[in-house]
Amino acid sequence: MAFIQPFMAMMERDLRVLRRDLVPFLARTAMQPFLFVLVFTYVQPKIGAGAPGFQDVLVPGLIASTVIFQGIQAVAIPLVMEFSQTREIEDRMMAPLPVWGIAAQKMTFAFLQSLLVVLVVFPLVYIVPVNTPHLHVSPLVLVTIIPLGALLSASMGLLIGTAVNPRQMTLVFALIVMPLTFLGAVYYPWSQLEAIRWLQVITLLNPLVYLSEGLRGALTPQYGHMNYVAVYAGLIICCVGCTWGGVRMFEKRVLS
Repeated sequence: MAFIQPFMAMMERDLRVLRRDLVPFLARTAMQPFLFVLVFTYVQPKIGAGAPGFQDVLVPGLIASTVIFQGIQAVAIPLVMEFSQTREIEDRMMAPLPVWGIAAQKMTFAFLQSLLVVLVVFPLVYIVPVNTPHLHVSPLVLVTIIPLGALLSASMGLLIGTAVNPRQMTLVFALIVMPLTFLGAVYYPWSQLEAIRWLQVITLLNPLVYLSEGLRGALTPQYGHMNYVAVYAGLIICCVGCTWGGVRMFEKRVLS
């Protein structure tokens, strides 16, 4: 357990930086979900547009997408910078930690940021809409789904940040973020895709679907959601796969 002290020292350093830059972090985190909620659940109802009850559908999906992309951003972008420009990764390698321990520290920090995002986004999606969302909270599901989602986002960030060439990062984000969002059951329940069966099946490859549906079951079950067994199985499989792949790629990049 000799690695605990250097692990915690790295965490303290990163948390100190986050605390120093807390205002920009909160502004960056809140801006996109705030604009989505403002336009779709405040402006559109005020001008007579938009579907009734859309705020109920949007709450779990928007929380899920924000959690996923915050975790990805918290790991992938700093990793690209450390590998290609600042070379900070070399300083981290001097710590008395195994390579996988450094990867675990990065994932842990991203995990904590994703949990913080929930505290920022949830009040926005609940307060801003003209019509208050009708939430029927399942506490047990909520407190298990959110940590799984945060872990998934951190592991996806590690995998993307280590597997992608730094020069292609902008392209990768463009190719990943848009499909994940629009095909991630963010703006509609996954069950409604039954009318387009082939698309419903393909979207099962999207990790965001399982998080969106899990949060839909935890917050707005009246709109229908994916079976909990499928939700938890999908999240766990994606977490394990992305973590394993991310750590392997991290070790390969660091030791090459």
